[in-house]
Amino acid sequence: MKNIYAIGVGLIGGSLAIDIKKNDPDVVIHGISRKDSTLNKALELNLIDKKAVLDDIKNADLVIISIPVDATVKLLPTILDKISDTGLVVDAGSTKEDICKVVENHPKRRNFLAMHPIAGTEHSGPTAAIEGLFNGKTNIVCEVEKTTFKLQEKALKLFTDIGMRIRYMNPVEHDRHIAYVSHLSHISSFMLGKTVIEKEKNERDIFDMAGSGFASTVRLAKSSPEMWTPIFKQNKTNVIETLEEYINNLTHFKELIKTDDFDAVFSEMESANHIKDILKGIH
Repeated sequence: MKNIYAIGVGLIGGSLAIDIKKNDPDVVIHGISRKDSTLNKALELNLIDKKAVLDDIKNADLVIISIPVDATVKLLPTILDKISDTGLVVDAGSTKEDICKVVENHPKRRNFLAMHPIAGTEHSGPTAAIEGLFNGKTNIVCEVEKTTFKLQEKALKLFTDIGMRIRYMNPVEHDRHIAYVSHLSHISSFMLGKTVIEKEKNERDIFDMAGSGFASTVRLAKSSPEMWTPIFKQNKTNVIETLEEYINNLTHFKELIKTDDFDAVFSEMESANHIKDILKGIH
């Protein structure tokens, strides 16, 4: 896969470009973006070798789509129209059901691999791209059986070569699970940030007291609303379900404190401590 086209050269697209190029310097990375300024920055940072436009992807061995999921749903059928019979298109979206659905009957469905590399930071844009972002991280691949074997084999080798573990899941299951482990944590962080900002209007010193615990908990509130709003929209049913469970747990915890049942408060936190065993080894 020598000619790689990155549609979107921000955190995910840019970081993939860095690692792929480091692993194989002969690869030529072509960047495609709505904004010319983004491509100029990507060139300046050596994330890409050349600028390109959509029509150029007929020359692609691999196209990596790393744009908001609503834009992916709109653009993916057109990209598949343009890809050659020997080219492969992959997407890196945080939701999978709608993306897989939009191309389920496309004549070139076999040239598409739906995936979700579970890695990232709260930063966005080309300057957020970093080397080694995907090392040791999991890449969820959906509907692998619908992709031509020879193409999926090449792509999966490319991603394992940069340190990723491959896990297979169907799109519905993926979206349900990711609502708990990613989407809910982002909403919690956004709303914690909102709560503290509203309080800070009256208490100017509050941020002087914010320690590393607050900083790590609210870190995700710095994430891009442009990226996350479409994710919540596409995964609305699962997100609502997880929010209802989370709100019930918060309400229950509040009631325990209200009624001075601190033995139960202790037990709730002690049972939640089990998360450290589950997450052992995850950074």
